[in-house]
Amino acid sequence: MRAKPVLVLLALGVVAATLPACGSSNRDSDTPAGATPSATAGLSTADQQVAPAARTGLGGPGASPSPSRKPTPAFRAGNPNGDAPVPAEARAVDTSRPTRTVGTGTPASCTSAAVVKAVAAGGVITFNCGPDPVTIKMTATAKVRNAKGPKVVLDGGGKVTLSGQGQRRILYMNTCDEAQGWTTSHCQNQDHPQLTVQNLTFADGNSTGEKAEGGGGGAIFVRGGRVKVVNSRFVHNRCDRTGPDLGGAALRVLSQHDNKPVYVVNSTFDGGTCANGGALSSIGVSWSVLNSVFTGNSAVGSGANPAKAGTPGGGSGGAIYCDGNAFTVRIAGTVIENNRANEGGGAIFFVSNDRTGTMTIENSTLRKNPSKQFETRGYPGIFFLGARNPATPGSRLS
Repeated sequence: MRAKPVLVLLALGVVAATLPACGSSNRDSDTPAGATPSATAGLSTADQQVAPAARTGLGGPGASPSPSRKPTPAFRAGNPNGDAPVPAEARAVDTSRPTRTVGTGTPASCTSAAVVKAVAAGGVITFNCGPDPVTIKMTATAKVRNAKGPKVVLDGGGKVTLSGQGQRRILYMNTCDEAQGWTTSHCQNQDHPQLTVQNLTFADGNSTGEKAEGGGGGAIFVRGGRVKVVNSRFVHNRCDRTGPDLGGAALRVLSQHDNKPVYVVNSTFDGGTCANGGALSSIGVSWSVLNSVFTGNSAVGSGANPAKAGTPGGGSGGAIYCDGNAFTVRIAGTVIENNRANEGGGAIFFVSNDRTGTMTIENSTLRKNPSKQFETRGYPGIFFLGARNPATPGSRLS
């Protein structure tokens, strides 16, 4: 064989010497923001000094950076611009040491049956359904057992939605319901259980056809004890579309202990539909609604209360419906807009039958809440009968 010229061999040697070693190029400038720039990122200094394992193939890519997890959307409820002070008893309950937990760390472990069982057992209840938001499809209504108080707390951590699937009420508490156990001789006025729902979403609850205690309460029904709602959302809940006095697509409340108020704090009510009270409804109950939002709720009944001849009744209180004798309503730092009523009070219907009730609306905005038939002159979106005209310091009504 003929030998290759020495000059050709020398030239090939020079070219080879100038080629970079495989995998030695610095790729930091091409690393997307948030991606791991190299296989040694996150290791200790000692670990990084160990020679990496040899890669197979010639000129192939290095280890691909792990895909970054999309950030979980922030849970938002209530009016971020609301600055009404929140009293201590209206604040969220400390759930750092729960009595029981729904779920074992996966979405599949967070079931309707687990929720029903936990609520019946009572205490402070939290959820462990994994790192991402989860919707639990309720196949039965969770019911509070009256002897399992005094406190029953559900805290979804901003990641849990309880869905009634458009078929059922989601949560029920009634101190006068014998099936849930009588614990005192005066069930209509006892201080327990004390129910708190916080950092939760209630969606697609439906109490249509529920006749006990007059019905209503598409997402939550409460009679007796105490109830408060903190940093929670209510979306597209509903109850019966007709009836002169039933209501509360999101929440229906009857008889609270010593007429202490139901607290609704930093919460949102959206798209509820009921005969009366597209969001909240009560008889003889006081409310304190702080830094919250009501939008797109509807009172769709017809004929008002008492029902006009030839009508099924209802249609009042697009967002809030309150009836009874001596009770108070305080709304502060809250936005109520784009709600509607077929009859009176596109935003709020308030009737104190003995004219002792009072209402205050502080530093709030009520706008675009049409009342198709009647409202109180000078108070757009409101129908009011009480001790005196509502006080509206710092509020805008239009």
